[in-house]
Amino acid sequence: MNILVLNGPNINLLGIREPAIYGSENYDELCRRVNAHAAEKGIGCQILQSNHEGDLVDMIQRAFFDKVDGLVFNPGAYTHTSIAIADALKATRIPTVEVHISDVSSREAFRQISYIRESCIATVSGKGIDGYLEAIDILCNSLNR
Repeated sequence: MNILVLNGPNINLLGIREPAIYGSENYDELCRRVNAHAAEKGIGCQILQSNHEGDLVDMIQRAFFDKVDGLVFNPGAYTHTSIAIADALKATRIPTVEVHISDVSSREAFRQISYIRESCIATVSGKGIDGYLEAIDILCNSLNR
């Protein structure tokens, strides 16, 4: 099994950006923990990040053609704004778990909208970096059915 962990804008600034909301662990720590968890589960894992909407669409499409089994996806602010990303997920139908480090349900009103949620098999929110590990577990359980 091969998965792609895809991160949207500003996720590369973890540990710098609003640590009271997003925690003090940095992006390298996120990658280390995700890779270790995937290795424990015996699955292949690639982690990518972009601040650019079109790049994220390209990565989703590439994952389809590369026959990636599933996505763990934190689209960042594009969660609330990007129809293009939502359309890419709908078109490719790659099993996807939406993940958010913060609890978006308790934040600003605009964060209550997720354009991608209807194309996802689950959403994990408000669990910090541990949410990525939970998302991997959900994805693996779903794909192993």
